[in-house]
Amino acid sequence: MDVTRAAAVLDGNWLGSSTVPSRSLYPHQWSWDSAFIAIGLRHSAPARARRELLTLFSAQWRDGRVPHILFNPDTPADAYFPGPAFWRAGRTSGLIQPPVHARAVLAVHAAEPDRTFLATLYPKLRAWHEYLRTHRDAGGRGLAAIVHPWESGMDNSPAWDGPLSRVTPSTGFVRRDLEHGAAADRPSDEDYGRYVRLATDYRDRGYTGFGEFAVEDPGFNALLADAELALAEIADTLDLPAAAATHRESAARVAKAMQETLWDNDFFFARDVRTGARLPEYTCAGLLPLLLPDLAVAPALLATATGPRFRLGRVHGVPSHDLTAPTFDPGRYWRGPSWANVGWLVRQGLLHHGEHALASRLGADLVETALRTDFAEYVDPLTGAGHGARSFGWTAALTLDLLAQPAAVA
Repeated sequence: MDVTRAAAVLDGNWLGSSTVPSRSLYPHQWSWDSAFIAIGLRHSAPARARRELLTLFSAQWRDGRVPHILFNPDTPADAYFPGPAFWRAGRTSGLIQPPVHARAVLAVHAAEPDRTFLATLYPKLRAWHEYLRTHRDAGGRGLAAIVHPWESGMDNSPAWDGPLSRVTPSTGFVRRDLEHGAAADRPSDEDYGRYVRLATDYRDRGYTGFGEFAVEDPGFNALLADAELALAEIADTLDLPAAAATHRESAARVAKAMQETLWDNDFFFARDVRTGARLPEYTCAGLLPLLLPDLAVAPALLATATGPRFRLGRVHGVPSHDLTAPTFDPGRYWRGPSWANVGWLVRQGLLHHGEHALASRLGADLVETALRTDFAEYVDPLTGAGHGARSFGWTAALTLDLLAQPAAVA
């Protein structure tokens, strides 16, 4: 019954070639959403999972970037802002999102092996990672920089407050998100004005270079290192041992650069490339390096994860922000609420580091909370109350994935 409920959400959000995160709030295809959705779809509809990823990569730019939105031409132009007319980039946006796609491609292949699928997407994934390594190394340290908070996937994270304070907000636009979500759950008008200003400036630069916001995000880079490890496994499957070795070396370089540049005492912090300063906020992005199996500082990071700032295993999911911080907000988007995708990723990291009991508790909580809240977009980590959209794509998809691993959620 639980599997049927989760699969029904993905059926309801299916457009025919891709899945929307939410029929109302997010009526197009989003990049990292589709990767997580494919991970769940592989259990109930593996052909659709392959189609999901192939559709996304059909919109890949010539420079290798995978755009963060692929617009659905059948959706009214005014249903979402900023829409295709704003971006002036055909049927896509010009921003990106975290590179979780190689891991998704590998998972989909594992569920129903398809060498042609792997061979088709492998060069596209290589080009995507090459774009990040070359076009986005703003600090010259081997780390990819994001040029907009939306690129982190964690739009209004308190980590971005400092860099965003330099940006003059745009005005005169209409926020479509507030027509479908409570204002108290969404980014503030001032933050949104800054998002629009940054997107406008980046568009007007021809989607190149770095503006006022240039940040090395530990979550984004941890996912890049993990994606390189996944790409190594794909290369091995395609009988490309030299390429596989290159991907593993690339993952090791990113991990080393993260530890040298973003680690400080007990946590991974984002770094403002403009000032060179680490941004002092403890956010869930700093926990994602747990995905890396050879992480030397894993014991210290696990201590922070289970300590008072995140209370992993004693709250619902993984709080997106430090529970002890004055800026913690249990209901406002990425300023405190727990998200299913972060919980799923952190659970993977716990398994890598032998924390099986804690991973089991986290997995069970993610499933219970998703089912109880009708697959809410995000939840209050203290009460488990649902916030944002319901029937949310990646919440349902990752619930499917966890339910397919009963030993992990018992």
